[in-house]
Amino acid sequence: MSLLNENFLMLQANYLFSDIAKKVEAFRNANPDAKLIRLGIGDVTQPLPQACLDAMHKAVDEQACSATFRGYGPEQGYDFLRKAIVDNDYTPRGVQLDMDEVFVSDGAKSDCGNIGDILSKDCTIGVTDPVYPVYIDSNVMSGRRIVLLNASPANGFVPAVPSEKIDIVYLCYPNNPTGMTLTKEQLAAWVDYARRNKTVIIYDAAYEAYISDPEIPHTIYEIEGAKEVAIEIRSFSKTAGFTGVRCGYTVVPKALKLAADDGSMVELNHLWNRRQCTKFNGTSYITQRAAEAVYSPEGKKQVRAVIDYYMRNASYIREKLQGLGYTVFGGVNAPYIWVKTPEGLGSWDFFNRLLNEIHVVTTPGAGFGNAGEGFIRITAFGLYEDCVEAMKRFETLK
Repeated sequence: MSLLNENFLMLQANYLFSDIAKKVEAFRNANPDAKLIRLGIGDVTQPLPQACLDAMHKAVDEQACSATFRGYGPEQGYDFLRKAIVDNDYTPRGVQLDMDEVFVSDGAKSDCGNIGDILSKDCTIGVTDPVYPVYIDSNVMSGRRIVLLNASPANGFVPAVPSEKIDIVYLCYPNNPTGMTLTKEQLAAWVDYARRNKTVIIYDAAYEAYISDPEIPHTIYEIEGAKEVAIEIRSFSKTAGFTGVRCGYTVVPKALKLAADDGSMVELNHLWNRRQCTKFNGTSYITQRAAEAVYSPEGKKQVRAVIDYYMRNASYIREKLQGLGYTVFGGVNAPYIWVKTPEGLGSWDFFNRLLNEIHVVTTPGAGFGNAGEGFIRITAFGLYEDCVEAMKRFETLK
């Protein structure tokens, strides 16, 4: 018997963004004088909001005094941040949550992968295709069966609710990579499906702050009955520049219960709390004070300015590419632009052409699944000047 978890052998050799990094590094070594414009990996380029920096500096100073020093914190997160989350992200939208339904983490990616710890390895997993790779890879690592839900231009990149029962469904809206969104009616259809089939929805709302359309829900809990079927995951990375600081949170409502083998109903909130207490020592105090500052009056203004900056980039890229004749999706309520490749070019072919001919880094859609073939993803997380220059370079493509 092998001591390996051989499910790992079922994964692709490299993570998508590692492959891109290797190709970019090889290009840089061969072309050291080329000015690369990076619009591929969704890392932010604007600095942390000043309110967050001020809060971090204050928290660091507290660590220098025994009276205010903080060591191990609560695995679930400090109450000051959990209260700020509830009071600002949910209560104004008519959603009532208890603080102990909110779990602060070191980022949405970690929780998207770790949530499977409290779920059976026999669960079937539904993911949209194209898809953020972590949803698939983390479940392949556990040996679960994956069901692909096709998202295409024909359905607005919103898959039809399946006819068969799927145990766990991952939904990410505003969507990474396509930049598309769900209406309340479309999301309600998924909640109704989950309630009928005793399905759990893992709802990744990392980009909700980019929504400007009042008809688009910011949280799945705006839909009646969603607390009974949905876990929501959020991030401070793309809203407040925390990609390097690392902070996010997951909401596990106490109304969400699954049946155990003995027929008893078990709260997933209890299981996730037990998992976190065992495997996680909590997000740092300094980071959580910075996250709390996001919700201060100054923090809200500064975060909004950053989001507006990126959405200006998105709008500019979208309009310029459409003017050049490209078929473009997203970029309206999300910081991603999903671009159809020219006729006859695959995703990696077009990626290589953009890299080698105009020195612009994008992300090949095929890296997000089979349905992503024939597209590239462009992020708005760049400098505005770089976005302008990148579009000028697109104009030179033959």
